[in-house]
This record gives sequence, C-alpha cells and structure tokens, in this order.
Amino acid sequence: MTVELIITIAATWVYASSSGRVLDAADVPAGSTALVLGSLVHDGEPGDYVRGRLDTAVDLYRTGRVSRIINSGNGSAAAGDEPAVMRSYLEDHGVVGDDITDDPHGMDTEASCRRADEDFGVRAAVIVTQDFHLTRAIALCRSLGIDATGVAARCDCPAWTVVRNHLRELALARPRALLSVVGGP
Repeated sequence: MTVELIITIAATWVYASSSGRVLDAADVPAGSTALVLGSLVHDGEPGDYVRGRLDTAVDLYRTGRVSRIINSGNGSAAAGDEPAVMRSYLEDHGVVGDDITDDPHGMDTEASCRRADEDFGVRAAVIVTQDFHLTRAIALCRSLGIDATGVAARCDCPAWTVVRNHLRELALARPRALLSVVGGP
C-alpha cells in the first residue's frame, strides 16, 4: 500500500467513527463523564493546549454538563506529572476534588481510552481536547467500546503549533491509530 492510501483510509476511518459525535457544550447530556487528555505541563503549570482543555472541562462542570472529570496523562516526574497539575488547576477553578479522577498512565490517546474503560469503568465519555485531535480520540475510544462523544477545547496557541499538529494528526497519528486498532494492542 502506498503512503497516500494509508493516510486516506485512516482519515476515512476517523471521519466515519466520529461523524455526528463532536458536540457543542450545550448539547452534552447533563451528568456526563469528561475524559480530559493530557499534554505538556511546565513548572507545575498547564501548557497552552492542556489549559484550553481544562478550561473547557471547567465550563462543562460549572454548567452541570459533566459531573466527573478524568485527567489522563503522563504521571512521571520527568513529564511534570500531568494529572497532578491538571487536578490542581481544576480544583483552583472550582471543581470539587472528589469529582476528579487522575490517570497517571495515560501515555497516549489509546492508553487513556483503554484505561478509562478497563480501570475506571467508563462506558460513555465526553472527550475534551482540541479539534485536530478530537475526532481521532473519539474513534479510538469507540474502537475500545466506549460510547464516546467530544467537545473541542479552545486554545490560545501559536498558529504554527496548530498547523504542525494538524499535519502530524493527518500524516502520522491517524494512520498509527488505525494500524493499532486493526492489529490489536
């Protein structure tokens, strides 16, 4: 198979798996579980991408759209313990600690989805991440049996990083996700 064909098949799979599942915040059913995907943190503070995800989760929580938030990310000290930083940010913005679950082993999107299902008993989740990442995350979680929808998080990010991430998503992340689903863990 050519590279172009693999990219096309992966993009089609992501589109088909996530079609109609990206929601506006107002359309999220009340009391849902949010799965907030981690990203880089710096010196105990969330980076631009994860801050946007957390702000979106806080908004969903404040409006009663979500009642539980799972922070999934790299919990190693070398990575800055993403879930701990995420928890601190959420608590500082009014989310009750008992409504937050930390997953320190969500090393990538697939691991976050797998652990949400296997370790935390999540059957339905609203994934919170940026738009370039959201459809793949929905597709991966659905492939693992989670009834996944998502809300696109805002981001005050440099334009060049957004472009880079869209290209990475199309050329690398989606084909890798499809191969993982087809080939198994």
